[in-house]
Amino acid sequence: MQTVRRVAAVLICPLLACLGAGCDRPAPAAPHSGAAPRADLIGTPAQAPDWVARALSLGELLSDDPRMTAWTDEAEGDDVDPIKVVPFEFDPGKTYLVRARRLRGTGCPTGGDAACPSGDSKDSKNEGLLLVKTGSTGNNASAGAEVKGVNVITLTELGYDIRKGTIAANAAGSHCGAGAPRFNVVTSDGVNHFVGCNSPPAAVAGVSTAWLRLHWTAVELAAAFPPILGTGVVKSIAIVFDEGTDTGPDFIGLAVLDNIDVNGQMIGQGPGN
Repeated sequence: MQTVRRVAAVLICPLLACLGAGCDRPAPAAPHSGAAPRADLIGTPAQAPDWVARALSLGELLSDDPRMTAWTDEAEGDDVDPIKVVPFEFDPGKTYLVRARRLRGTGCPTGGDAACPSGDSKDSKNEGLLLVKTGSTGNNASAGAEVKGVNVITLTELGYDIRKGTIAANAAGSHCGAGAPRFNVVTSDGVNHFVGCNSPPAAVAGVSTAWLRLHWTAVELAAAFPPILGTGVVKSIAIVFDEGTDTGPDFIGLAVLDNIDVNGQMIGQGPGN
């Protein structure tokens, strides 16, 4: 853990300095807060929020990593879908407390819900991406999905639909915390950038009582941790869900996502269904 804290210190302190926060201010009391974005980045290196230390310790997560259980039960011809979202489970201790699958009938119905007037035209079965972590957030396990086909692109937009009505801070519906579900974006310089559901705040592109469409455009990506700039070249992108049923404000330990958005292209179907 000391090693993780030292690594977190190297990355966190310069960012805090540029934000004018300083590294000697006290951290918030709650260890697993799903509340206000970026506020939980204030503190000493040793008091870095748990999700940052956890994310740094996991590093780059890819579906073809031998530590993963990846779901590739559909054909993945690049000529058909140049960008694919492949669910995976990282559970080296075999706790069987995480799950990542696509489920038919669980996605945002295109044109049938105010939050998703548009979507993936190939998603004929209304698939949703279910990410679950049962039990303690401290368990070294996570559900997720790798976004394939993004190597060497320049990132201008990320997003997804999340089954959570009205506002991201709503205690009902899918979990939407500072650290999960989050995009892990690794750039060609080897830096791992984090874009959490609540950190930095997303632009709300659609809303209903059941769903939110969240987008991070160039403005929001510049507030990622560390910032993702328009000059950065992408090496890999993954969605990671590693906050369990002990993390508020919902304490549900799961999220249902749909229409994963990469530079305006929405992916709402694929392997793992």
